[in-house]
Amino acid sequence: MNLSFPSASSASSHPLATYGWDAGWESEFAPYAEQGLLPGRVVRVDRGQCDVVTAEGVLRADTAFVTPHDPLRVVCTGDWVAVDPAGNPRYVRTYLPRRTAFVRSTSSKRSEGQILAANVDHAIVAVSLAVELDLTRIERFLALAWESGAQPVVVLTKADLVPDAVTLSYIVEDVETTAPGVPVLPLSARLGEGLDVLAAVLSGGTSVLLGQSGAGKSTLANALLGDDVMTVQATRDMDGKGRHTTTTRNLLLLPGGGVVIDTPGLRGVGLWDAGTGVGQVFSEIEELAAECRFHDCAHGAEPGCAVRAALEAGELSERRLESYRKLLRENQRIVAKTDARVRAELRREWKRKGAEGKAAMEAKRGRWH
Repeated sequence: MNLSFPSASSASSHPLATYGWDAGWESEFAPYAEQGLLPGRVVRVDRGQCDVVTAEGVLRADTAFVTPHDPLRVVCTGDWVAVDPAGNPRYVRTYLPRRTAFVRSTSSKRSEGQILAANVDHAIVAVSLAVELDLTRIERFLALAWESGAQPVVVLTKADLVPDAVTLSYIVEDVETTAPGVPVLPLSARLGEGLDVLAAVLSGGTSVLLGQSGAGKSTLANALLGDDVMTVQATRDMDGKGRHTTTTRNLLLLPGGGVVIDTPGLRGVGLWDAGTGVGQVFSEIEELAAECRFHDCAHGAEPGCAVRAALEAGELSERRLESYRKLLRENQRIVAKTDARVRAELRREWKRKGAEGKAAMEAKRGRWH
């Protein structure tokens, strides 16, 4: 989601304009400016402290004042913050309301979300062509990206490993079908092919690089930066996976304009209240579902099911429908853990289905006897 605000000469000439400072942020920050606080953007967070780029340079600041119990409200890379410039140590007093936020569920058994990056305009999903394409995983990343409010872009890295142009075009077509409304860019960071197109996309704001370990994110970041800023490690031949080259989320200034946040490889990408994002990824299924005879159609044996009709006509793949169902179920579970109303609705639905199943079994027993 790209948000624009009326231009203001003071904002456009601000030393932080290259980091995304604009008239909107200036307006949001006005009350803190009156308190003598300094605006800045978080470029790195680790162990309760963060690096903040300000008009006075990069400052090290403590986040102790912003440590709520809600893990989604901690300071993260990409935040615009108010820093006490005179303190020793310096403290982040607060962060400005986020325009977008990329959130996933934690890998722990607790029902918590983890915020990965804030105020992102483009979510770059890096997918390596060194291994077999996993369309289901791409759909998962895209659901989180759409839910964040950012515009997703799928980048097929290591395209030089697919030298046949026809084969590469088929791969791109498969991904485009999986990612409706999302640009799909094949590129080779090693050969420098396709980088100019991606750099043009990224020049308009803040982007975050997402993907599994070994997807080539750090190599891509280095190619965009024109320097070996990020350490690159070899990828295992057996499965195409690499080690976690990046261990923190770093916000980096691009020479062609815009900033990029490089993230560690994500082994797990659990959904976090991403119902809207799932709907966006599977927009064609949701459009078909709107044509079903029954509004609560499960797309099984119900009469007048437009989704089943599309399956039978070969217009929709079974894999795609199953992926849609799986992500919906997963999202329902995580929402139910945090939303009492949804939990109650699910319990009623389970009871209804249980009663229907019991009635069906009793009817069958009646026929058998």
